[in-house]
Amino acid sequence: MADKLNVLVICGSLRKKSYNAALARALPELAPAEMNLIPAPGIDAFPLYNADIQETSGFPPAAVDLADAVRAADGVLFVTPEYNWSMPGVLKNAIDWVSRMKDQPFEGKPVAIESCSQGPLGGARMQYHWRMSMTFLKAHIFGTPEVFVGSAASKFDKETLALIDQPTKDAVKAQLAAFAKYIARMKA
Repeated sequence: MADKLNVLVICGSLRKKSYNAALARALPELAPAEMNLIPAPGIDAFPLYNADIQETSGFPPAAVDLADAVRAADGVLFVTPEYNWSMPGVLKNAIDWVSRMKDQPFEGKPVAIESCSQGPLGGARMQYHWRMSMTFLKAHIFGTPEVFVGSAASKFDKETLALIDQPTKDAVKAQLAAFAKYIARMKA
């Protein structure tokens, strides 16, 4: 049997009862057998990006840890909410820090995205902005199938936040299976 594909999962939400974090926790049981999902180092310890800090102190350890994890992975999956029609500031800040590094970690890296929101669009506008950032960083953006989990409160158990909606599970399974094939093609 071939080695498993290691996919780093970056959650763009810090909220304890985040539907996006709940979706990220549900991924291992929905992933194909050839995919190993690895939670990314936390993005909550990054200072706000400031070139003065970079020039005087270098990159913060949290940024180095995330960059190293991205480099080590075969692919990266972002699971993130939409804030004000765009990416959450904490995620954008993490990407901004990592984007300044030599040996750019995202360049040539297969990346995919999933998003949850309480609204009906499931984070679609944010995904457009994320795709622009990943395009600039020369990542290999996975296209379809896409995962937008709209009306998220109805798709997760109210107490445990376990993903309970079968059509959502099926969509995530389909995306992860296709993403695994995409990563394998990129590695070949």
